[in-house]
Amino acid sequence: MSLLINDNCINCDMCKPECPNDAISIGEIHYQINQNLCTECIGHYNKPRCQLVCPINNTIIKDYNNIETKKHLWNKFILIHYNNKS
Repeated sequence: MSLLINDNCINCDMCKPECPNDAISIGEIHYQINQNLCTECIGHYNKPRCQLVCPINNTIIKDYNNIETKKHLWNKFILIHYNNKS
């Protein structure tokens, strides 16, 4: 499943530059994660970088309304990074 940023976010900008898929952007209230681009860093890192750098515990969490298997996340990584290359 992809991740989401909840209302605990303080807009510190630590997560956005860490995302290898450019899935994080500033929202109306706080940062948000584009679930079409979030792969939980599969294909790049062993753990989601945004969670590792976030200074506020339990702010970037799994989105249980958007359940995705590791295989689905891997396929999404392939689509994002390799299908658009000629």
